[in-house]
Amino acid sequence: MFKILPSKDPSIIVLEVEGEATGRDAKKLDEYVGEHFKKEESFNVIAHIQNLSGVTQQGFLKGIKVDAKRWKQIKKFAVVSEKYWITSPAKLADYLPGINVKVFEPKDQEDAWKWIKQ
Repeated sequence: MFKILPSKDPSIIVLEVEGEATGRDAKKLDEYVGEHFKKEESFNVIAHIQNLSGVTQQGFLKGIKVDAKRWKQIKKFAVVSEKYWITSPAKLADYLPGINVKVFEPKDQEDAWKWIKQ
């Protein structure tokens, strides 16, 4: 499940992900995007991932997928998580084609914000 958190920047969606994301979560995210961004307007995502015991990268990404029409709108996807869970940004990029993906440890949250705003 995830929560959409307040963001310091209106062009960045901030998610807190805990446990397994569901189709209901994907629908909620799609509705949020539809309400806050025009059809062709791009945005970035910062996902703070916590407590995912038993959840795979593939399961996480499947759960957060927004409607395919939205993928073209996402430019950068920052993952803030312990490295033991997110083993490779390249693997994440395989599931998020055309999106620039970077992984940050929790202590580097400010670096994630700097990177995503560049």
